Formats: sequence, structure tokens, C-alpha cells
Amino acid sequence: MQENELNVPNHIAIILDGNGRWAKKKMMPRNYGHTQGSKNVEKICEIAYKMGVKYLTVYAFSTENWKRPKEEVDALMKLLHTYLETSVKTSTKNNMRIRVIGDKSKLNDNLKRSIEKLEEASKNNTGLNFQVAINYGSRDELIRAVKALAKEVKENNIQIDNIDEKLFEQYLDTYEIPDPELLIRTSGEQRLSNYLLWQSAYTEFYFTDVLWPDFDKKELVKAIEYYSGRNRKFGAIT
Repeated sequence: MQENELNVPNHIAIILDGNGRWAKKKMMPRNYGHTQGSKNVEKICEIAYKMGVKYLTVYAFSTENWKRPKEEVDALMKLLHTYLETSVKTSTKNNMRIRVIGDKSKLNDNLKRSIEKLEEASKNNTGLNFQVAINYGSRDELIRAVKALAKEVKENNIQIDNIDEKLFEQYLDTYEIPDPELLIRTSGEQRLSNYLLWQSAYTEFYFTDVLWPDFDKKELVKAIEYYSGRNRKFGAIT
């Protein structure tokens, strides 16, 4: 299938898996894999946007990742801080709007300041909408949403009978961001790992054995070809 014949998703979500294994294969430390993986994110953002993708959401650090060895967590936090600081210039250059989803309250002050700075600097950009999930877990997101909604009900700002999907989604981290049509996971694992559970109700899943640092344009095209071949009819009799 030619690129111009592809049915390109409006929103692609990616689980960036395999950085550590990629580094191990090259007899390098895990943190080297994470560094190369972050560089690949920039490349894929550019490629995806040129192909017509309007929203791209990546899983950078989950709520479960805190259980990793402290040395690795510290290195990841440092890498994320550097990436976010650098992204201020990158977002301006590429006209990219960047938003961070997840529970930011548990991040250190430096990281929170970097997030605020980046989101403010890029909020009016009109190119790719790029979401980075940091300290994100879908179950945590849903619980936070329920608590916020319950508080509104308790204060008589919302009537229980008025709660529906549209209202509930206003309390999710992804409010005003369309649900992903395609979710890609690299490295061969075939699970969602607590990622965008609500948002992925009608998402197509694409799993590849390719490790994230090796995921390139050719592999992205393969994923979109798979998506293009799906018959997406919801609620219809086929």
C-alpha cells in the first residue's frame, strides 16, 4: 500500500517499550537505552505529523515505574526534566503543542516547573498535539476523576442524574483530546499496562517485536497499514 493511500489515524498512542532490552543487546547500561529512546520520540513526532497524524500520546513514565530501582528512577526523572526543558525550543521550531498527562502533584518541583513552562510556551502552537504521560496510570486517572466528580456532587454543583460519559470525560487528564484510533506497543509485549483504559474502548491495537529505539518510519507505516486494513464499524451488523 502506498503512503498516500493509507487511512492515517487522527490520534496514535504509543507504549514506548524495550529501551532497557535494546541497551542490554548492545552491552550498554539501561539508562543509555532510555536516552536513545527519548531521541527517537522526536523523530517519530516529526514523521507522524508529516504523515497526517494530528495527536500523538506516548507513555513516558507510569505510576508503576516508581517500583524500579532508585538509580534508574532518578536517571529517568533527570532525563525527563532535560527533555522537557529542551522541548520548549523544539515545540516552537516545529509548531508543536505539548501537554503532560498524569498525576503531576507527585513530581518534584523542578519537573513541575518545566511542565508548566513547556505547556504555557506551546499552548498556541497549531501543529502536532503531543501528549506525554508522566506518572500516569489509567486506574489512578479514573479514581482521581471519580473523586473530583463526587466532590462536585457533594457540593450540589452537579446532579447525579446528569452524569454521563461526556460529563465524566471532562474530569479525565485527556479532556478535549480525542480518543486514539490506534495504539502501538513495541518490544513484543501484548498488554495495555494501565494505559488509556477508558480512552481505548474502541482503539485498534498493534503489537510489534521491534524495540522502541529501533522503531522508525518503516515500522510506523506498517502499523498504519494494519490500521488501514481494519473494518471499523461500531454497533453495526456486518
